Amino acid sequence: MSDFRKVTDDFAVAPQIAIDDVAAAADQGFTLVINNRPDGEAPDQPSSAQMEAAARAAGVDYAYIPVRGGPTLEQIEAVEAAIAEAKGPVLAFCRSGTRSIVTWSLGQARTGARERGELVQLGEQAGYDLSSVLAR
Repeated sequence: MSDFRKVTDDFAVAPQIAIDDVAAAADQGFTLVINNRPDGEAPDQPSSAQMEAAARAAGVDYAYIPVRGGPTLEQIEAVEAAIAEAKGPVLAFCRSGTRSIVTWSLGQARTGARERGELVQLGEQAGYDLSSVLAR
């Protein structure tokens, strides 16, 4: 069973999803899946190519933006661009969902789309502590 964690009406994050979860995401209205997990982190994780094939089969767009440790400005901007081009709600995932929500929230803070307090609250509601990630 998938663990899609709603952050906003248009954005959700998840811990590592299975290939079958991509169809479930499509059924729930997601139009883009962003994979923030680098290939090869764990021997049992599906590859980006497998996830992309599942997304295409489900009629969902797919972006592979792997993040190791803290996201770079380039990675933050790549996620922003992918979301801006999405035709509807976006699901981003990594091992635990943390890199995905951190990358998204840093982009939101960088552009001024959302204030720090709102981002911390959205993170808490999704099960993530962003208080130490977002500078005051």
